[in-house]
Amino acid sequence: MQDIMTICNYCGCGCGVYLRVEQDRVVGSYPSKNHPISRGTLCSKGWHLHEFIHSEKRLTRPLLRKNGKLQPVSWEEALDYTASQLLKTKKKYGPDAIGVLASAKCTNEENYLLQKLTRVGLDTNNIDHCARL
Repeated sequence: MQDIMTICNYCGCGCGVYLRVEQDRVVGSYPSKNHPISRGTLCSKGWHLHEFIHSEKRLTRPLLRKNGKLQPVSWEEALDYTASQLLKTKKKYGPDAIGVLASAKCTNEENYLLQKLTRVGLDTNNIDHCARL
């Protein structure tokens, strides 16, 4: 059994969390008692941080619907399709027809890039974040 100190990946607070590893599998998470941010506490997401890592339901590659069924595709195909659909929607309905939802599972840097993509690349201010709710 091994405990590995890391930072919780659910939001931008930066709480200190230990991941408990047994036989090369993460089996638990608990707070760092002396971490300056979390000070020995975690929110419910932090306590359950370990549960998604080995989930059978976790997506590991992109999927596109083809002939009514989800099919695995390459990252290049998925990104090309997504970009083409966003540009098609923007051209047909205008940029404010597009909205983007950011995620607490992204890092602060990833969320920053997402808002830049939304505001500069898609030319809309329609971006929100689950933390606001």
